[in-house]
Amino acid sequence: MKKEYGYILIVYILMQLSGLAAYPLLFKAGLSFGADPQTLRNLLPGYWLVFSFTLTLLIVLLILRKEKRNSRLERTAPLPAGQSVFWAVAGVFLALLGQRIAIAIEMALGIDMGSENTETIIQIIELVPAMMIATAVFGPVLEEIVFRKIIFGSLYEKFPFWVSALISSSIFSIVHMEPEHFLLYSTMGFTFAFLYVKTKRLLVPIFAHVAMNSLVVIVQYFYADELERMMKEAEQMQSFAAWLL
Repeated sequence: MKKEYGYILIVYILMQLSGLAAYPLLFKAGLSFGADPQTLRNLLPGYWLVFSFTLTLLIVLLILRKEKRNSRLERTAPLPAGQSVFWAVAGVFLALLGQRIAIAIEMALGIDMGSENTETIIQIIELVPAMMIATAVFGPVLEEIVFRKIIFGSLYEKFPFWVSALISSSIFSIVHMEPEHFLLYSTMGFTFAFLYVKTKRLLVPIFAHVAMNSLVVIVQYFYADELERMMKEAEQMQSFAAWLL
């Protein structure tokens, strides 16, 4: 693995753990300035996530500026721009299809469709609207750099696509800390890895990932009531089908 990649992984891990130290310190600092404790509890997570995502992305991009491009994926010419745009758009539909199949399998196994991570993020966005940008844009860009470019790309130097994609997408899923939705996250990771190899352009899975996250945020934030109604109807239909069988 390139040393630049090691630095990026360290920065990314530190970002993920930064809240453990930042929240208590900022909370005490806020109290010392006379801030309301409940307001601090509500707003600190959102503002810190926006700050840490932004800072981490800037640092990662600065590190990548010095990278020497000589990996297996970079030694071959990328697809022409027109074809890459096609796969970027098609990738969104591939990701949606993979997501739908994964959800159907999870439902058949009796796994709840809801995501605790998504619900928490939406609650934070309601308090700190800037979190919407961090979730829909900064987060996906960072994840594609870490999980596709670095982890998948490093594995792809030594192993076939299927092995590299399986391992990297499994790590991608585990990091989201929702084991019940392991299949769902893994499917997304696998799809983005395919787009990366197909086009040799990291911007293609980045576009698909940003589009997916943006769609989820928009639907969950602006159409939460309609979504809840649809989920209840789907659960009722599943229960009815099970009764018939």
